[in-house]
Amino acid sequence: MSQANSSSTAPASRGRPKDPAKRQAILHAAKHLFLTHGFTGTSMDAVASAAGVSKLTVYSHFSDKETLFSDAIEDKCCSQMPVVMFTLEPGVPVEEMLQQIGEAFLEMLYHEDSMKLMRLISAVGAQDQTMANLFYEAGPMRTRNEMTRFLDRACALEQLNIPDTERASELFFGMLQGGCTHIQIMLGCAGPPGKAEIAKHVAEVVRVFTRGYQPQ
Repeated sequence: MSQANSSSTAPASRGRPKDPAKRQAILHAAKHLFLTHGFTGTSMDAVASAAGVSKLTVYSHFSDKETLFSDAIEDKCCSQMPVVMFTLEPGVPVEEMLQQIGEAFLEMLYHEDSMKLMRLISAVGAQDQTMANLFYEAGPMRTRNEMTRFLDRACALEQLNIPDTERASELFFGMLQGGCTHIQIMLGCAGPPGKAEIAKHVAEVVRVFTRGYQPQ
């Protein structure tokens, strides 16, 4: 963003605290517009208008469009998979936490907005690489990093024995998504699974995953 915009928003960051309600209104408007028009087709002016705030207010909360997009994706992820979900306390069975993580992940993955965004990125990602990169960093990469941290903690508590936790986190999420069924859902050839079906599938994944990494 230009130096003029940066200097114009500086007093706001040092003075009055930002309004959380306006921030959420901006994020809500941005999610809708990004899903509808993509990253390139969404302007900060349009976000401000949809949120019912001034353009200056948008810039006082988000320095540029890239930050707004990343924060919108992260806000969506955090609402369904908050960081606390990846916190393993001593005495808590790792299987119980993995079940919670797995169910939350699939419910987020197969949420209508998530599927719409994935389809949009698949369709325009090659032409809108910025959108694809920002989505990956704010969504899948964030989730994988939190999962890697969780598995490191599980190993430290001697509940699991994993030589490569980053690789194991990829494996866990890969097992959750599966193969043909996931492709059918993303293509619209089949509907997303219900809560009971998700819970049953996650339980099987957790059973296989923990057996493979059980402590020696």
